[in-house]
Amino acid sequence: MIAFPSLSIVIPVYNSAEILPALIDRLRAVLDARGADYEVWLVNDGSADASWECITMLCASDSHIRALDLMRNYGQHNATLAGIRAARHEVIVTLDDDLQNPPEEIPKLVAKLSDGYDVVYGAPVQGNRGLWRDVVTWLTKLALRAAIGSDIATKVSGFRAFRRDLREAFAGFEGPNPIIDVLLSWGTSRYAAVRVAHDPRVSGHSGYTLGKLATHAFNVLTGFSARPLRAATLIGLATMLFGVGVLVYVLAYYIVHSGDVPGFPFLASIIAIFSGAQLLSLGMIGEYLARMHARSLDRPPYTVRVELDAPVGRPADLELQDVQLRQGST
Repeated sequence: MIAFPSLSIVIPVYNSAEILPALIDRLRAVLDARGADYEVWLVNDGSADASWECITMLCASDSHIRALDLMRNYGQHNATLAGIRAARHEVIVTLDDDLQNPPEEIPKLVAKLSDGYDVVYGAPVQGNRGLWRDVVTWLTKLALRAAIGSDIATKVSGFRAFRRDLREAFAGFEGPNPIIDVLLSWGTSRYAAVRVAHDPRVSGHSGYTLGKLATHAFNVLTGFSARPLRAATLIGLATMLFGVGVLVYVLAYYIVHSGDVPGFPFLASIIAIFSGAQLLSLGMIGEYLARMHARSLDRPPYTVRVELDAPVGRPADLELQDVQLRQGST
């Protein structure tokens, strides 16, 4: 049996009131059976259902459970970052709230982490989720690989275990679009991945549409990598060389045939190529300027409305009563 370190389980929650009780029951079964010292952080990311009410009841019934209620929906990575910063134990495990990441697989991640790695991902056995979904997911991981600079990007998932010390590498990060896996790469290069089961979603549907996945990939590239700017530079260089080649062709044609190169379509095509390259380059530069502007606004990645915490040796329901009294006095 694995000698467990103390664990902080971080779960971003969005519209999962029906799933949370089963998720917590399965977590208890796994961690209590191994005598683990643990806490569970449930981060409510602006849910529109009764998720927060469910979370408060779970906190009142179990002193291992802590909770954060964010002011609005910020996104999965923002909510996860909030939980990571609140975590207290030596190893942090993040997983989704939809039971697609089975809690029973946590020991695999912890066991691999004890082999000397700093971050271990649970790489799911991929199923067929549709052609376009698979294509966009693949492009997203390519973007992440460009930002991280490691082959592990192809195995990245929201089911991960890492040492709490790594968060010191991004303790000062402020910005509206955090990407947890990129932030972790600032602190280590010792990654590993293990194959884990990937169960069907118990209820509801995923919030990651094709559009959101594409936006996520674009945020990874432009928010944490200068490669798009370098690509724009290379495109500009290529079009310039192409223009020089066209000029040589025109001069050679004029000398050999004693006349200009005929054809408006030829000229229009050249103009379109150069105009497209210029607009692409300007668009890339504009995207980076927009991100600099967003950072200059100093927007936080999240804002916490309520924190429910149960100190060691103090029942969670008493802490919940304190929170309710504080809310009533404001």
